Amino acid sequence: MARTRLYRNGVLEAENFPAADISDHLADPGATVWLDMCAPTEEDLATIAEELSLHQLAVEDAVHEHQRPKLDRYDTHAFLTAYAVRLDPATGVLGKAEVAAFLTERALVTVRKDEDFDIDDVVRRWDSAAELGKSGVGFLVHGLLDHVVDSHFDAVQALDEEIEALEDLVFAEDIDHKDMQRRSLHLRKSLVTLRRVVLPMREVVNALMRRDFHIVDDVLMPYYQDVYDHVLRATEWTESLRDLVTTIRETQLNLQGNRLNTIMKKVTSWAAIIAVPTAITGFYGQNIPYPGFDQIWGFWVSTAVIVVLSAALYVVFRRRDWL
Repeated sequence: MARTRLYRNGVLEAENFPAADISDHLADPGATVWLDMCAPTEEDLATIAEELSLHQLAVEDAVHEHQRPKLDRYDTHAFLTAYAVRLDPATGVLGKAEVAAFLTERALVTVRKDEDFDIDDVVRRWDSAAELGKSGVGFLVHGLLDHVVDSHFDAVQALDEEIEALEDLVFAEDIDHKDMQRRSLHLRKSLVTLRRVVLPMREVVNALMRRDFHIVDDVLMPYYQDVYDHVLRATEWTESLRDLVTTIRETQLNLQGNRLNTIMKKVTSWAAIIAVPTAITGFYGQNIPYPGFDQIWGFWVSTAVIVVLSAALYVVFRRRDWL
C-alpha cells in the first residue's frame, strides 16, 4: 500500500491521499509531495513515472535489488539508492534494507524493496523537525538520509562493542576456539558489508550539498553537513575496526601457535626422560653377558643410572622452562 504526504508552504496538510491526486497537488507551486511504495513492480511505477517524467533506467534500478549506493542525475530528477543496516548481536551478521528514491523539484518518491526498511522512523524524523518543512524536498531527503546514516553509525558502534568483547576472549584460558573463529569471520564479513554501503555515501551526500543541485538551501546546509560528518566518522571507524579484527585474528593464531609450542616442548621433554630407562633396560635385555651380569650390584647400578640421568634431564628442562 502506498503512503503519501502533502506539504503546502512547509506545513503538513494531508496524508495517505490517493497517489492519482499527486499531479493535481503539484499544480500548486507551494506544494511538496511525498510518495512511498513497498516492493512495487515496473508496472506499479509506470503511472507515477509518466506523471513525474522519471527516466526508464532509474525506474529499472528502483525495482531491481542489490544496487550500489549512488546518486544519478537526469534531466528532470535525480535517483538515489541507499541502505539502512542493522547488526544482529546474537550472530554478528549485518542485515541490509535497501531504499531507492526519486528526487524531483517538488516531489520525493521512495521505493522500499521490503518492509525491513523502517519508513516510520523517517516519518518521525520529519515530524520532529517540522520547522524545516519550508525547505521542501531537501527537508524530506534529509530525514531519509539521517535515518540511513544513523543506522550505519549504530551498526559500527555495535560492531565495536562486539569486537571489544571478542578481544577480551583472546587471552581467556577456557574458550571455544571454533566458536571464536566463526564469530571473527562473521564480524569481518559484516564489516566488509558495512564498508560497501557506508563508503559510497560520502559521494552521495557531498553531491547533494552542491549548490548547482538546488536541493539543499542555506537553512538545511548545517544539517546536511552534520550528516556528512557522521558518514565520515562511520567510514573511518569501519576501516579501523577491519584492521582491529585482522589483528585479533592474527593474535589468536599466534597464541595458538605458542600454546602448541609449549605443549610440544613438554611432550618432547617427557619423551626424552622416558627414553633414558627405555635405552638402559633395552641394552640390558641383550642375550649376552654385560658388566654386572647375573649380579645384584648390576641391577642397582643400572637403576641408579636411570634415576640420575632422568633427574638430570628433568632439572635441565625445568631450568629452560620446557616443563
